[in-house]
Amino acid sequence: MNTERIFALDIGTRSIVGLILSYQEDHYTVEKIIQKDHKSRAMLDGQIHHVPAVAELIVEIKEEFEQYYGPLTSVSVAAAGRALITSQARFDLPLSKNQNLSQQDILHMELQAVQLAQEKAAEDENSHHYHCVGYSVLHYMVDGQNIGSLEDQKGDTASVAIIATFLPRIVVESLIASLKRAGLSMGALTLEPIAAINVLIPDSMRKLNIALVDIGAGTSDIAITNDGTVVAYGMVPIAGDEITESLSEHFILDFPLAEETKRKIQTSNTLVISDILGFESEVSQDDMIEALRPSAEKLAAAISEEIMRLNNQNSPKAVMLVGGGSLTPLLPEILSQQLNLLSSRVAIRGIEAVQGLTFKDSITEGPEFITPVGIAIAAKKSPINYVSVTLNAHEVRLFEVKQLLISDALLAGGIKISTMQGKPSPAKLIMLNSQKLTIPGGEGQPPVILLNGLPAQINDPIRPGDDIIIQQGEQGQPFTTRIRDILEEESLDIKVEINTSSYVVKKEIRVNGVVQSPDYELEDRDSVKFNKNLSYLEVIRQAGIDIQKNESKSFRLILDGKRTFFPQWDAKVKVNHLPLRPEFLSGEVKQNDVIEVKGHSKPTAALLLTELALPPHHKIEVSFNGDLIVLNQPSAIIFRNNEPLKDEDSLIYDEELIIHKSSSREFVFQDVFRHSDWQPPTGTTGKVVIQKNGVHASLDEPIKTGDVLELYVS
Repeated sequence: MNTERIFALDIGTRSIVGLILSYQEDHYTVEKIIQKDHKSRAMLDGQIHHVPAVAELIVEIKEEFEQYYGPLTSVSVAAAGRALITSQARFDLPLSKNQNLSQQDILHMELQAVQLAQEKAAEDENSHHYHCVGYSVLHYMVDGQNIGSLEDQKGDTASVAIIATFLPRIVVESLIASLKRAGLSMGALTLEPIAAINVLIPDSMRKLNIALVDIGAGTSDIAITNDGTVVAYGMVPIAGDEITESLSEHFILDFPLAEETKRKIQTSNTLVISDILGFESEVSQDDMIEALRPSAEKLAAAISEEIMRLNNQNSPKAVMLVGGGSLTPLLPEILSQQLNLLSSRVAIRGIEAVQGLTFKDSITEGPEFITPVGIAIAAKKSPINYVSVTLNAHEVRLFEVKQLLISDALLAGGIKISTMQGKPSPAKLIMLNSQKLTIPGGEGQPPVILLNGLPAQINDPIRPGDDIIIQQGEQGQPFTTRIRDILEEESLDIKVEINTSSYVVKKEIRVNGVVQSPDYELEDRDSVKFNKNLSYLEVIRQAGIDIQKNESKSFRLILDGKRTFFPQWDAKVKVNHLPLRPEFLSGEVKQNDVIEVKGHSKPTAALLLTELALPPHHKIEVSFNGDLIVLNQPSAIIFRNNEPLKDEDSLIYDEELIIHKSSSREFVFQDVFRHSDWQPPTGTTGKVVIQKNGVHASLDEPIKTGDVLELYVS
C-alpha cells in the first residue's frame, strides 16, 4: 500500500514550524515536526520583511528533514490573513444524461468558481495586486437544490458556490521568494484560518455558528462557520507579539527575553527575570498574569469586534482558539465575557482534537501545531497550485485549473484587454445647416498577442513556462469624409430641361462661408450650409436666363416716389407645359422638370428711359479739322441712392429711383474741344481762322449734324 508524504511549512511571525505528514487511505499521520524561532524580527504582522533571513531558517528545517526523508523540492505553505479580501462566486455545469461527476470533475468546478471570483474581484482596479490563497465551498447544488455532494448525482445542471480569499501580491510573492531562495517550489498555498478550520471543524459541524481564531505572533486570523459552510474570513493585526511587548515594557525586558518569559508563564509558579539594566527579580505567576491583563483585554477586544462584524453583529455559539498566541493567559475567559458566552464555549484546541490524525511518539501536542497540520491536509484536499508564465517580460503566477488561457494570464497580470485595444481616431463634429453631425473616427486595432513568439488569440491555451507578449493595438486612422458622403447623392444635382436644352444644376454648398464642391474633405468643426431645395428662379438664372423675381404682380419700380408697373418686362414661364404664375417662381424644382421661359427681358437704365419716352441721349456728328467728332449729352439721368446709373446698369424689382431731366440746348463750336484732343500750335504768330462749312464763324456758333468745322493759324 502506497504512502504519500506531504511537506508543509507554517511561516509565522515569531517562528517557522515544519512538518512531514503521511497520507494513506483517508488517514493522516504526523511523522515529524520541527519548530525554529527567527533569529531576528524578519517578519512583522505575518508579512516577510527580510527574505534572506526567513529563507535561511527554512533551509535549516528543510535540511534537517532531508536527513530522514531524502531530498525535498516542493512544500505547501499558508499565508496569514493580512489585508485579506474575499469574493463569492458560483459555477454552473450542464450535465448530460449519462454523465457522472467524479471527484476530479468536482474539484475542477470548484476551481472554475474560484476563477470567477477572481474575475469578480478584478472589477476593483487594484485587485490584480492580489493572489488567491484559498477557498471554501458554500454550497453544492443540483438543479438549484442544495445537496451534500455532487459525486454521481444526476440532473440538468450541477453548481458549486464558493467563497475565495485573496491577499496582496507582496504577501504571496515574498513567500515564494523565500522558498525559492531555500531551493523549494510552492506546491500548494492556502490561508491560515482555512487550514485550521479544515482540520478542526469538519463539514458535519459547520451547520453550527462557530468562530475559529488562529492567534499567531503578528496576526489573529478568523473564520466563521454557519449553515453547513464557511461564511466569512477576517483578520486583526494584533496577536501574541502584543502580549510580549506589554511584558517587555512592564518589566523592562529585551524582546526575546520577554517572549521566553511569556512561554513559561503557564508552567512556572515563579519566574526569575533579568531586565535590560542587569537587575534580576523574582515574579510570581499571578503577578505576571495581572501585568499582561491590559494587553490580553486589548487583544480580546480586537478579536471579538471582528467576530461580531463577520457574524452580522451576533455572537457565535462557540469559539475555538488555536495557534501559539491562544495560550495567552486570561484570553479565553475575557473573550467569553466580551462575546457574552459561557466560559465553556470558548476553548483552546490542539492537534489532539483533529479527527483521523495520529502522531509518532515524539510529537508534542498543542494548539500551535494546528495550522501546520491543516496546511498539509489542505494541500491534499483542496490545493491551490500555482504555475508560472512570463507576461511582457514579467513573471506571472496563476493557480492551475483544468486549462489555463492567455486571458487568465492577463487577468493575473493586471492587464485589462479593453485597455489594450487601439483607441479610435477622434470624431469630427460638423454643423450641417445649424444641426450637429458627429462623424465617428476610425476604429482602433485589436492588441497584438504573441505566444512563444507566434501570433495568438486571447482564448488560446497556455502551459507553464510559456512566454506571452501583448502589445497595444494601433490607433484608428481618421476617415476621409467628403461633403457628398454626408448628403444624399440625388440631392446634390438637379437635372432639368430649359427651353429644349438639358441642364445639370449644381446646388450651392458653402463651408465656413466659402463655396466648395461636393468632393471637399470635411475637417473637424466645419460649418456646412446647404440648401436642399432649389427654386425655379435659381435654376433659370443658373441657365443664363436673367429674369427678375416677380412676387405676385408684374415688375415694378418706384419712380420719383410713384409706384409704376412694367408688365412688358415680365417673363412667361411654363413648367411641364403648364403656366407658372410669378408668385410661384420661388417653388421647389423637381428632378427632370421641363421649363419654358419666353418673353423675358433684362431691364436697364437705358430701357427704362426708352419706356418713359425719354431719349437717353442728344447727340450730333460733325467734322473737325478732318476728323469725325460725336458730341453727346444725356437727356435724362437716373439716380439710385444719389448715384447716377449707367445705361447698361440693371434695374432691381421694387427699387426706388429718381429721374433728373436735362435742360436741352444746342451744341456750339467750342463743344468740339470737349470731344477732341486738338491743341493750338506753339511758336507761331499768325491769325486764327475759324470756319463752319467754309464760312467764317465764331466759337459760340451753333452747330448740327453734318457741319464741317475748321480752326487753324494763317
